[in-house]
Amino acid sequence: MEMGSVIQFLENKTILVTGATGFLAKIFLEKILRVQPNVKKFFLLLRASDAKAAAHRFPERVPFRQIYLIRVISKDLFRVLKEKCGSDFNALVSEKVTIVPGDITYDDLGVKDTSLRQQMLDQIDAIVNLAATTKFDERYDVALGINALGAKHVINFAKECGKVEMLVHVSTAYVCGEKGGLIQEKPYQMGETLNGVAGLDIDAERKVVEEKLNELRADGATEEAITSAMRDLGLQRAARYGWPNTYVFTKAMGEMLVGQLKKNLPLVILRPTIISSTYKEPFPGWVEGVRTIDSIAVGYGKGKLTCFLCDLKGIIDVIPADMVVNSTIVAMAAHVNQPGEVIYQMGSSVGNPLRYANLKDYGLQYFTKHPWTNKEGKPVIVGPVKVLGSMASFRRYMAVRYLLLLKGLELANAAFCQYFQGTYLDLNRKIKFVMRLIELYRPYLFFKGVFDDMNTEKLRIAARESGVESDVFYFDPKCIDWEDYFTKIHIPGVVKYVFK
Repeated sequence: MEMGSVIQFLENKTILVTGATGFLAKIFLEKILRVQPNVKKFFLLLRASDAKAAAHRFPERVPFRQIYLIRVISKDLFRVLKEKCGSDFNALVSEKVTIVPGDITYDDLGVKDTSLRQQMLDQIDAIVNLAATTKFDERYDVALGINALGAKHVINFAKECGKVEMLVHVSTAYVCGEKGGLIQEKPYQMGETLNGVAGLDIDAERKVVEEKLNELRADGATEEAITSAMRDLGLQRAARYGWPNTYVFTKAMGEMLVGQLKKNLPLVILRPTIISSTYKEPFPGWVEGVRTIDSIAVGYGKGKLTCFLCDLKGIIDVIPADMVVNSTIVAMAAHVNQPGEVIYQMGSSVGNPLRYANLKDYGLQYFTKHPWTNKEGKPVIVGPVKVLGSMASFRRYMAVRYLLLLKGLELANAAFCQYFQGTYLDLNRKIKFVMRLIELYRPYLFFKGVFDDMNTEKLRIAARESGVESDVFYFDPKCIDWEDYFTKIHIPGVVKYVFK
C-alpha cells in the first residue's frame, strides 16, 4: 500500500458527501477546507425534507443554500477556519460548496434538478456516504430506507459517475451484534445472519415493510400507532436474524448491498466504534447532540443518574470524531483507483482499552471539581453512582424502588375510586420507558468483544512509511491519555455544547 501526500491528493478533488448535516460530515467538511483550500468542490447532499422543514423557520426570500450556511457553517466548529480565512471565508465556502437537495432513499439520490445531477455525474471524484439514522429502535421503514436501501442507491449512483475514483461507506463496528472475543475486519456476505437462521433477503424485507404499512393504513391506524408498530417490527426482524436492534441490523444489510454491487469500484467500508468529541482539531472537545456515552454524562452531571447498569470491568470502545475523519481521508488516498473492498475498524479497544470503571471515576472527578449550575443558579452536587452489575440486580433494584410503589398506587386507586389514576399511569409509563431503554442498551453495557484493527494498523504504518502528514491526519488512539481526555476535553465539551 503506497501513497503520497494526502494534502496533495485532495487538491482539485470533487467530493460528494451524503448526510451533510450530520456530526461527522461537518467535521469532514471543515477539515478538508482548512488543510486543503484548493479542493475543487463539495457536493453536499441534504435531505429535501430536512431542507423544507428548515425553510419554515426562515423568511421565504432566504434561499436554500443560505439556510444550510446559517444552520451548519455558522457553528463554532468552523471558527478556526474563519480565523484562518478572515474576510475570505464566505468567498471560500461560496466557491467550494454546492448544496444538493435530495434523498438517498430514492434512485439517483432523489436529485430532481437534472442539470445539477449531470454536473455531479461528470465531476465527482470521490463519494463519502455518511447518511444514516442511528436510533436503535428507529421505524423499520425509515431505517431500511436510509441505512440499507440508501447505501444501495449511493453505490448505484457512484457507478454512473464518469470519473469516480473511490467510495467510502461509513458503517458501524457494532454490525457484529453481541459477538464476544476478537471481532475481525471481515465483510458480510449477502444473506449472512448472526444466528445462522437462513432466509434473510433484503427485497423480502422491503416487501414485509410495505405489507405491514398497507395493513396498518387499511385498518385506519393513527400515525402514532403506525410509528409504534414499525418500531416494533424493526426490532422483531433484527432479533429474527440475530441482531440486537434495528440500527445495526439495517447497517449490516447496507454493507451487504455495497459489497455485492461494487463491481470494479474501489470501496472502503469504515466501521467506527462509539464516536466522541474531537481530540485535537479543529479544537479539542467539539461535540454535537447527545451521543451514546454523553447521555450518561448529562444525566450524572445534572444529578438525575442515581444508578448505572454495566460491567465495570467491561471495555467501552470510544474513538474521537477527528480521528474517524482523518482515517476516512487517509483511506481515500490509499485506495484511490484500486478496485476491491477493504474494511477498516476504527476503535480503541485493542490498542488502548477504556473500561466502564474508568469512565465512572472520570465523571466523579470532573463534576466534583466542576459541578454543573442549574437554572436556579445552584451547583448540582454529585457523589459516587450506584452500579448494578447484572440485569438481575437491575430488576431487583427496580422492584424495590418503583414496582412496589406502583403496586401500592394500584391498590390505592381501587380503594379511592381511581383518585391516583393519573399518578399511577405516569409512573407506569416511566417504568416501561426505562425498561425499554435498558433492553435496547443492554448488549453494549455488557459487551464482551474487542475490535480487531489490523487493517487500520496497516493503514497507519503505510501512512507513516509513505510520508503522509501524520501530524495533520493522526488517527492512532494509542496516543490518548483517557483520564486527560475525559476530564479536560470530552466532558467539558459536553457541558459546553450539549448541556441545556
